Amino acid sequence: MSGGSLGIRSGSYGSLDKQLQNGVLPIQVPSATKTKPFKTFKEKETFLHWICKFAGRKKVGLLLLCAISAAIFVWVLYLGKGAFDNMLQPKNISKYSEQTVCLYMFVDEETKSDLETEHGLNESKKIGLWRIVVAHNLPYANGRRNGKAVSDARFSLWIDGKLQLLVDPYQILERFLWRKTATFAISRHYIRFDVFEEAEANKAARKYDNASIDFQVDFYKKEGLTPYSEAKLPIASDVPEGCAIIREHVPISNLFTCLWFNEIDRFTSRDQLSFSTVRDSVAAKTNWTVNMFLDCERRNFVVQKHHKGVLAMLAQMAPPAIYPPPPPLSLANNPPRKSSLEIASVSPKHRRDWRVGSR
Repeated sequence: MSGGSLGIRSGSYGSLDKQLQNGVLPIQVPSATKTKPFKTFKEKETFLHWICKFAGRKKVGLLLLCAISAAIFVWVLYLGKGAFDNMLQPKNISKYSEQTVCLYMFVDEETKSDLETEHGLNESKKIGLWRIVVAHNLPYANGRRNGKAVSDARFSLWIDGKLQLLVDPYQILERFLWRKTATFAISRHYIRFDVFEEAEANKAARKYDNASIDFQVDFYKKEGLTPYSEAKLPIASDVPEGCAIIREHVPISNLFTCLWFNEIDRFTSRDQLSFSTVRDSVAAKTNWTVNMFLDCERRNFVVQKHHKGVLAMLAQMAPPAIYPPPPPLSLANNPPRKSSLEIASVSPKHRRDWRVGSR
């Protein structure tokens, strides 16, 4: 299937039960790097308290964080989105993950009020699988710049808020990181591979002001950015589809993420424009690279949902008119009438007329 396909590639995920039987999970961590495990939700919330000052993204985000202590966190950043997106619960989560994964949803005051109205958020601070934590004092007015901050984590999976997780997180880690011996995985854009084309598409869609986009791309061009071509193979694309990011938190991937965020902070918040420049800069000095998988593979473990406004508009639209089929003809009551036209008989041609050259 081509990279530009909008289809869904059938999944090939390792069996979670077999991984458990083979001792692959829970993740084995060297004793020297282990930290004291959390015992209660209160202790976890105390540990995560500092992150509330920085965690934020007005686009809803989901982070799966496997801490060094092998405790696993799933975070949703749901800031300013209460009136924009519906809360999405993950599906197909295994019993093992339900027992080992702590799910946190970070919200602001506005979203908290919406959740209280729509979902009956009470003192338990839980809605479905999510435990609600209110974030304050976000550092940026631009929600896309608010930090994709993580704690002392081993692995993470970030998913955009308009997407719903459909596959157990352990199986996603196995397929896109462990099976590929990669530390960073992200899907390619489904149709665009070139940064210059992505910049023009952003301007056409008014994602950011044109002057800022042109300044950023011109800067990268002077730094050596060239249009994507087959000469860059095995690099599959220069433009990611940034709605799903899977990573292992090792120094090299942490460095890449830090440098990438610096570009988002320095130039526009359109992270797809700066991705390839940072990736190539790190790869030029190391043997590290990114696993850029097909977009159809991403569509296999997440599904896109409409925003609230779109759903409301669809609900108000009149349903298509459905007309009943015409009643069947009743031959018993209305037999066909005999035609009044006489059929003229045609005599066959004489044998001598068609036996040419019989003599």
